[in-house]
Amino acid sequence: MTRTAASTALVVLALVVALTGCSTGQRVDLGDGAEGGVIAAIAGEPDQLDPHKTSAYFSFEVLENVFDTLVEPDENLQMRPALAESWEVSDDELTWTFRLRPGVTFHDGSPLTAEDVAFSYNRIIDEELTNVDKFSAVTSVEAPDPATVVIRVDRPVPNMLTNLGGFKGMAIVSRRNVESGEIATHPIGTGPFAFANQRSGDSITLVANPDYWDGAPDISGVRFRFISEPSTALSALQAGEIDWTDSVPPQRVQQLRNDESITLAVEPSNDYWYLALNEAREPWNDVRVRQAIAYAIDRDAIVQATSYGTAAKNQLAIPEGNPWYVPYDRYAEGGLDKARQLLDEAGVSPRNLDMLVTTDYPETVTAAQIVADNLAPLGITVNIRTVDFATWLDEQNKGNFDMLMMGWLGNIDPDDFYYAQHHTDGTSNAQKFSDPEVDRLLDAGRVETDRQARFDDYRRAATMIADQVSYIFLYNPSVIQAWNPALQGYQARRDGAVRFRDAHWAQDGDA
Repeated sequence: MTRTAASTALVVLALVVALTGCSTGQRVDLGDGAEGGVIAAIAGEPDQLDPHKTSAYFSFEVLENVFDTLVEPDENLQMRPALAESWEVSDDELTWTFRLRPGVTFHDGSPLTAEDVAFSYNRIIDEELTNVDKFSAVTSVEAPDPATVVIRVDRPVPNMLTNLGGFKGMAIVSRRNVESGEIATHPIGTGPFAFANQRSGDSITLVANPDYWDGAPDISGVRFRFISEPSTALSALQAGEIDWTDSVPPQRVQQLRNDESITLAVEPSNDYWYLALNEAREPWNDVRVRQAIAYAIDRDAIVQATSYGTAAKNQLAIPEGNPWYVPYDRYAEGGLDKARQLLDEAGVSPRNLDMLVTTDYPETVTAAQIVADNLAPLGITVNIRTVDFATWLDEQNKGNFDMLMMGWLGNIDPDDFYYAQHHTDGTSNAQKFSDPEVDRLLDAGRVETDRQARFDDYRRAATMIADQVSYIFLYNPSVIQAWNPALQGYQARRDGAVRFRDAHWAQDGDA
């Protein structure tokens, strides 16, 4: 072991001992002049710790603090340098050359090299992992020297930086950590915090990385506790048992705006929630039947019941205020009468609908009950099947559902909102939607460099996706988070990324 690795290991070991010695509910105090750690409550346990293999938001909440990306979005979702300090694009836009920041090390003390970056991206491509769609134009990823990464594409990619910088699944991993298999239980990144331990069903603990390239965090660590019930998480925050949570009951938001014991953030987001009907099953493979369901759904009731007015109803994915927003309200009028007409035209009378929801996202359970009431007048009995999220993912992937509800978080570019979910070959097209013209438009949007032409491609694709009911889009939620007022420097972000690296505890006398 090198001297750098040995010293880093000793620091991490000391912090692990300090953190794990604290009982749940106590302020994490690491001593030695450190300002202490943060106890954060999230609504569910990560399904796994390998950032390339997960699609679960609970995983990304934790792993965002452990791993870095080549570039990263700032608070305005504009891409800025991260592990790459600079980049250039060839005149024909087919070669991207990134220069790595010098002196970056992984948590085990080993240096970050271009080989690790190339390995990370080639792993996603070769193993067809979660974000392989983002590399559809890539022909090679090479490391000609330890500080240089070259990505070659077969066509211009206007959203290349967004593809590489979204926090969901584009982490740069350690080749040694992957090949040893230890990434599944002890992930090693270059991020501001290092993984310390996981207590199944209870918590994950991270410790500050003293050698972080952007400066060591001021807080000594973060313990993510898993608290599924929002009211329990809020009570724990108000009682001082935790310091931060994004599990806030939406019905309490208005009241909490006047609560000086917490800092409350309610920020517009690029997230969206949707229903999807399984087009591999009859009668949901008939567009008229899917449209009938879309007309029958009471979005207003769902928005009110799930968000208590904190979300914005939307019949497409991209929210108003976003530069890629397109107005659309086809299903605003007609309701049950239009639904009955469409079912008559299709010549079908569905009697049962298996709806897959998960307790880890209570919104889905609440919405399912409203959907059941909405469809009952059509003679459709909704059988609500409530499972844990790991089972939900498995059932979705197997196509074992008639309808499901879920959300997409962390979206930035329009490609993030639509391609993986609605392209015939999309990796997240669990509903098995397929339309050649939508495929063409989504493919075109990935290579079109003219801003207006690209907007037109996505406007047409989004409209067709909604017309043909690949998804029944419901609403764009707000990012709702709350924390101890003494925790300063933390910002709620519209992309949902949870970053504690700039947080610090207020000192006596601070405002």
